[in-house]
Amino acid sequence: MMDTVLNLGLNDETVIGLATTSGDERFAWDSYRRFIQMYSDVVLELDHGAFEEALEVAKEDQGYSLDTEMTADDWKALVAEYKALVKKLWDKPFPQDVHDQLWGAISAVFGSWQSERAKVYRRLNNIPGEWGTAVNVQAMVFGNMGETSATGVAFTRDPSTGENVYYGEFLINAQGEDVVAGIRTPQYLTLAARERAGAKPLSMEEAMPDTYAELAKVFQILETHYRDMQDIEFTVQQGKLWMLQTRSGKRTAKAALKMAVDMAHEGLITEEEAVARVDPAALDQLLHPTLDPKAPRDVLTKGLPASPGAASGHIVFDADTAERRNEMGDAVILVRVETSPEDIHGMHAAKGILTARGGMTSHAAVVARGMGRPCVSGAGGISIDTKANILRIGGRELKEGDILTLDGSTGEVMAGEVPTVQPELAGDFGVLMVWADKVRRLKVRANAETPQDCKVAREFGAEGVGLCRTEHMFFDAARITAVREMILADSEKGRRIALERLLPEQRDDFAQIFMVMAGLPVTIRLLDPPLHEFLPHAEAEFEEVAKAAGISVDVLKRRASELHEFNPMLGHRGCRLGVTYPEIYEMQARAIFEAALIVKQRGGEAPIPEVMIPLVATRKELELMKAIVDRVAAEVFAEQGDSVEYLVGTMIELPRAALKAGEIAEVGEFFSFGTNDLTQTTIGISRDDAGRFLGTYVDKGIFARDPFVSIDVEGVGELIQLATERGRKTRPGIKLGICGEHGGDPASIAFCEETGLDYVSASPYRVPIARLAAAQAALASKA
Repeated sequence: MMDTVLNLGLNDETVIGLATTSGDERFAWDSYRRFIQMYSDVVLELDHGAFEEALEVAKEDQGYSLDTEMTADDWKALVAEYKALVKKLWDKPFPQDVHDQLWGAISAVFGSWQSERAKVYRRLNNIPGEWGTAVNVQAMVFGNMGETSATGVAFTRDPSTGENVYYGEFLINAQGEDVVAGIRTPQYLTLAARERAGAKPLSMEEAMPDTYAELAKVFQILETHYRDMQDIEFTVQQGKLWMLQTRSGKRTAKAALKMAVDMAHEGLITEEEAVARVDPAALDQLLHPTLDPKAPRDVLTKGLPASPGAASGHIVFDADTAERRNEMGDAVILVRVETSPEDIHGMHAAKGILTARGGMTSHAAVVARGMGRPCVSGAGGISIDTKANILRIGGRELKEGDILTLDGSTGEVMAGEVPTVQPELAGDFGVLMVWADKVRRLKVRANAETPQDCKVAREFGAEGVGLCRTEHMFFDAARITAVREMILADSEKGRRIALERLLPEQRDDFAQIFMVMAGLPVTIRLLDPPLHEFLPHAEAEFEEVAKAAGISVDVLKRRASELHEFNPMLGHRGCRLGVTYPEIYEMQARAIFEAALIVKQRGGEAPIPEVMIPLVATRKELELMKAIVDRVAAEVFAEQGDSVEYLVGTMIELPRAALKAGEIAEVGEFFSFGTNDLTQTTIGISRDDAGRFLGTYVDKGIFARDPFVSIDVEGVGELIQLATERGRKTRPGIKLGICGEHGGDPASIAFCEETGLDYVSASPYRVPIARLAAAQAALASKA
């Protein structure tokens, strides 16, 4: 994401000195044209495309297809053309003073910290803007000094699969930028990789056997020293190997998992270090589907499998369009000749990336792997007309908006959409989870309200349900009519008749969930949203509902108007519904306890229902609602001659509830922090409307991160800590957890560990992420 300038210090005089010293005029002028091109782009911010076009025209004029065919005289002519371009575009001659060049380049690198692409990258990777950057000034070694020189990028293990094999690419007679920017499609590092790909150009192992052997020894030294997979850049100058840089390499989730487990088995790192090595958020990549091997495929071409996974989407040709269409809810595939750091926002918005040029270590490949996006690079069989927005493959044409499918694991590019299959999680995943569970203190539950969600959650290791939202069941097409009849009834008797019809359905809902979660706690939140949400909004719906309910459209509209609220989020909802219409909560409580006894009597392990009263602000509200639940429980147990253990507690989602937690704990047997609403009510921001300005708030440093993604520790976090202290003071054994979206966010989970909560609850597919994050939080607290 940061800028680089190579070959600095060349000018009309020093280029002659370099030619004399090296004895190679072609190399010196090639380096000078590279410098002018790069300096003009990075420092002077001139149009990069104009220089590329001049190079392509120069090659065409001579009938060349490769840069390496250009002679010293060709390069001299191009340098003159480049200097004229600078004069035309910049209105000043290209700087000849080497000190001016140096300070220009240093300023540009410092400046690139504030570039849009760097800001986006920081936001995606949670890197604070105030860290700033350093600038390295280092001596050049040249990979473009003929056939005994080369440049390359290598990884000490395969960053896509995690296999313990060397992985990388190199180019003879080239400079590093040629490999990274994807300007030329490079050659393979090892003979095995070349043979596997069926490629013709010799690998480095074959073309430069002695240098390759030396490089392999360096790989071993560096990986053993840093105890991690290394991403290395190297140059060979006239047969001599130079190491330019090394760093821990970006890798896919699959590779991170395999490397961590393998390195622990090899004794390079400990089991606990292996747990700490895998980014919990990256596990998300493993939980996604792959292409169905049985599905028919219309394969158009094959490129390099640069980043694994599969994706289908509408073709787009630029990053801005990708971002815009993604915001509209479209799945898109970003198709580019080659990507540059400026495309990062579009790459993040896209479901997959396809490039015509570039290798397995190009910008597109490395960034896509880090983001978990499938990527096919170097698909030579495609041509892209960016002006007409057309993709040509063989004799076929695809335009913007057409559907394309990529398989980043095989490099296949397919027309249309190909069905997918769900992943199977075993092997290394299972091993790492066992290690994580050994060190984890926090329990992990799931937010789930269907048997299928509960099944997925349990398979992923959930230790119960932390939030079952009952209103989702009310929206079911088969029962929405009874719900509406209950709302439209003008007396308690009418409401009870409608609720009586809902009872068997609700009981069956809970019984199915309890069957899947037998023996585990299940927190069921009683009805929370305002009643008007269940009524129709469109004219056609009004007529349909009025007919079904046997009332006139006018009566229905009047009732909808009576229930209308100006601020429903703070309106007649949550426990306020239970206070006004206790019969609703009575029916739900009866359904819960009857379902629990059905499961117990079928011989399964008895479930442990935790009845959660939403939106409580005062002790009295909870006291009234708990009395209803306890009374109904006693009635059901007496009728059935059997009982189950249960708890009654509340969701802490209002600042007043957090402040009065000591009093509320006199009645409530557990607290679950509803961090979505607690964030809204504490900061005074509507989650549904905040998207318009929260990004700006994060960019300006008002919030370090979006507070709906990661807990606002200073504000909302302090309320949670306060409620925890006060609740435990009153009731030392009170059970505490969080059930908002934050339950699957690693940074928020670390906060929950620090605060001493008992569990977090996340959506089913984020349960493994939460398990791993909880283990890492436990390790961090011991450190």
